[in-house]
Amino acid sequence: MKPHRGAAPAVGLSWVRSSYSGANGNCVEVASLPDGSRLLRDSKQPDSPAIAFRAGLFDSFMRSVTTGGFAAR
Repeated sequence: MKPHRGAAPAVGLSWVRSSYSGANGNCVEVASLPDGSRLLRDSKQPDSPAIAFRAGLFDSFMRSVTTGGFAAR
């Protein structure tokens, strides 16, 4: 994974926030690109670089997150 250095908000991407996000602003947002890749960003800093995932890798990342693959040890 690497930060996406382009001006993502300027290209008219549609960013989606999780339905589990609360009103406190601590959210991540995801945008889908035409080639199937995804961008992930912090909703509090929308102009900061986003993390880019190649097509298919975002799904693997999400499976790891939801099954506790990134739990602190």
